[in-house]
Amino acid sequence: MTLVNRTRGAALAVRVVLCDNFWRKFRGLMFRRPLADDEAYLFVSHRESIAEATIHMFFVFFPIAVIWLDSHWRVVDKTLARPFRPLYSPRQPAQYFVEGHPSMLEQVQVGDELELA
Repeated sequence: MTLVNRTRGAALAVRVVLCDNFWRKFRGLMFRRPLADDEAYLFVSHRESIAEATIHMFFVFFPIAVIWLDSHWRVVDKTLARPFRPLYSPRQPAQYFVEGHPSMLEQVQVGDELELA
């Protein structure tokens, strides 16, 4: 799967790990190696929510880009998450969020539409 920014016509990641069950969401990036420029984790929730899209950075030893998407795959927020910080929440409810290499933040703006290709 490739994650693409449809608005800007750019591939964001060519290796996407889908985190759509309890164990994959629970593990996330904890105790893993830093992500490559072309790698991302896509987390899926059952509904749009701020609480369900909130992340922590405990036991993640490197900074990551976090991009939150609504149910229409529109970017509602983004941030650079730093290691061992307690919580990061989107400003708007989100159903999906992407964790990727920090350089991904330069390729995405709030309002952009993403898709899996």
